[in-house]
Amino acid sequence: MGKKFTGTVDRVYDGDTFKTKKGHIVRLANVNAPETHQSGGSTATRRLAYLIANKKVSVTQVGTHGNRKVGIVRVGRKNVNTQMRRWGY
Repeated sequence: MGKKFTGTVDRVYDGDTFKTKKGHIVRLANVNAPETHQSGGSTATRRLAYLIANKKVSVTQVGTHGNRKVGIVRVGRKNVNTQMRRWGY
């Protein structure tokens, strides 16, 4: 399994990417939500924000993509990646 870290979510960029207060930019692994400006993007962004905004998350990093860490994200015991996929992303 990959490197693990925790942080409090500072900003949700879109339905699959966010930033922690420590400056980590994280993309959800195996989730492909539309960009905020694309059709359905604002809904995806709101859904991710509902799950993680201003909350402490734990991230298991499984890779990188540019300057972003790609990871499996949890809030408590809830797997955020799984929930976003259940919503169709």
